[in-house]
Amino acid sequence: MSGISITPYFPFCRINILSQSLKGTTSHIQARPDKRYNPVCYVCKSRSVLVHKWVQRSIRDLNLCSAFVSIDCSYRQIYCLICGRYLLEDLEFFEPSRRVTKRFARHIHDLCKILTVQDVANHYKLDWKTVKDIDKTFLEEGYGQTDYSDLTVLAVDEISIRKGHTYMTVVMDYLTGRVIWMGMGRRADTLMKFFDGMTEDQIEKLEAIAMDMWDPYIKAVETRAPHVKIVFDLFHMVKEFNKIIDRVRIDEYNKASDSDKCVIKGSKYLLLKNPENMKKNEEKEHFDRLLALNKTISKVMILKDTLKLIWTCDSRKEAKNQIIQWCSLANNIGHPAVNSFAKRIKRYEYGILNHCDFPIHTSRIEGVNNKIKLIKSLVNNPV
Repeated sequence: MSGISITPYFPFCRINILSQSLKGTTSHIQARPDKRYNPVCYVCKSRSVLVHKWVQRSIRDLNLCSAFVSIDCSYRQIYCLICGRYLLEDLEFFEPSRRVTKRFARHIHDLCKILTVQDVANHYKLDWKTVKDIDKTFLEEGYGQTDYSDLTVLAVDEISIRKGHTYMTVVMDYLTGRVIWMGMGRRADTLMKFFDGMTEDQIEKLEAIAMDMWDPYIKAVETRAPHVKIVFDLFHMVKEFNKIIDRVRIDEYNKASDSDKCVIKGSKYLLLKNPENMKKNEEKEHFDRLLALNKTISKVMILKDTLKLIWTCDSRKEAKNQIIQWCSLANNIGHPAVNSFAKRIKRYEYGILNHCDFPIHTSRIEGVNNKIKLIKSLVNNPV
């Protein structure tokens, strides 16, 4: 009689291995609870002798050589006096809500670090949603708790997660590039939840936060951390001014003669480009003709270039003078949209001047947001 045993490959103390059989490429392991142990409630871990009924489940385990392993395990449903309800016993080697062993789940999570969800699912002949849920559970256990340690400079931005203006707020440690916290929505109370998780000492250590000119975020910072300096980002400011340029272009096109319209027409995206990014011949020539033709558009383009110069100032006094000069030139153009933007610059002047003390921006978190979008796309549409 052979003394070879497969029991050492299944070192689960609360069950006994009864037998094994091979059907095709799957090895079926028959197991049952070790009766030397009283059943334990998987919720509160209390012992119980009130067995309600026996149930059976097939649980996927690590492969044994080239064979898939299925543990066909009988176990008990008990009535827990502590929890006051019927629950499954805890056999320790698997979670009652899963159809895989704990060690197999850990292995799947480790593979997901270097392979796609679909690749792991194909390798083990599993549903990709099962693999995704397993990986998600481990990620939540490892990164679900917010780490507020050593935070001084932050960056905050929103990311669109689906159509219909559904957003998520992302907070990043500006100095390390670490994503600290994410919350559904982009309202004031969304960002307030981030600050609510911090101690008073941690809030006091915060010095600055980079963001765009979104009033709900501003309100949250001023309410929860009023000492923190808000720094407005150049990228978002130029992005908003590009909308003003397009408004001016449309108005000038409507007022122009037929011959002038031919020059203004098709210049929407040309006006958004920086001169160094234009094609040397065709686009550069078109741009020069447009500026020579229309003084209003020419002045607006000068405003765009001088707007960027404000963020290059080293002192608050110098930046203040640049803002005054910029607003004066903007008001001289006499266009309602430009005048409105000049008022906006004055309203948010404090955040622009704070850039002199903390030369930070949101480009780092924009890069992180792009990675989040890519990850979300790969998870929802595995390839």
